Amino acid sequence: MSFSTQFTHAITRRPAASITRGLRAVDTGTPDLALMQAHHAAYVATLRETGATVVELPPLDAYPDSVFVEDTALCLPQGAVVMRPGAPSRLGEAAETTPHLQALYARVVAITGPDSFIEGGDILVTEREILVGRSARTNAAGIAELARLVAPWGHTLREVITPAGVLHFKTDCSLLDAETILSTKRLSASGCFDGYTVIDIPDGEEAAANTIRFNGLVLMPAGFPRTRDTIAAAGFAVREIGNSECAKLDGGMSCLSLRFTPS
Repeated sequence: MSFSTQFTHAITRRPAASITRGLRAVDTGTPDLALMQAHHAAYVATLRETGATVVELPPLDAYPDSVFVEDTALCLPQGAVVMRPGAPSRLGEAAETTPHLQALYARVVAITGPDSFIEGGDILVTEREILVGRSARTNAAGIAELARLVAPWGHTLREVITPAGVLHFKTDCSLLDAETILSTKRLSASGCFDGYTVIDIPDGEEAAANTIRFNGLVLMPAGFPRTRDTIAAAGFAVREIGNSECAKLDGGMSCLSLRFTPS
């Protein structure tokens, strides 16, 4: 079974009312909480539709961005690594996720270096390697510490560079299957995906680059018809999910869940 696209479990966290104060690179409007909750419910229902067990955590009003649970951990078949988010207001989120990982995993380790920062949104796991993009939220110390933690589990880590002005590495890419990556042209042009099959996002729809392959489905944000048709033409089953409110906070499909098959 492909550990990078096939999962038995997911962890999500329902959006809190404080989400309206969430971080954003550019202010494109205040998220509508009710609409975000509806989109989130559709997302969770779709994950469950594939047969996965989905753990829905309660809202955390103290952490406006806590709906983006992916940033708090890296989940691998051998164990989970708790991250150390690069945004100071998000540092406490990782501790909130830890006990839920410990309930499912035999091995849970953590990034602890005081100079280390790393978020799950900068990490793309493929069958052959773990790609980590250095960004404003993930630094060299965090990447080096992660490499040391996952090496005993047999994983090779490769550092790449997130494009300038892009929040997370996976803002611009996602894994469709063991050998296929969906990417913006600005990212694929860097050569970081040499050796993989790359599907480029159509011009003007770069915001659709963050999808997730979850068991038999590719979940993508609604509203990008050319990207939808491109993915479908490549032979993938596509499901569109509303993401307009999360997008106001630079969030996408991968940000909303931790996806794994626990050890």
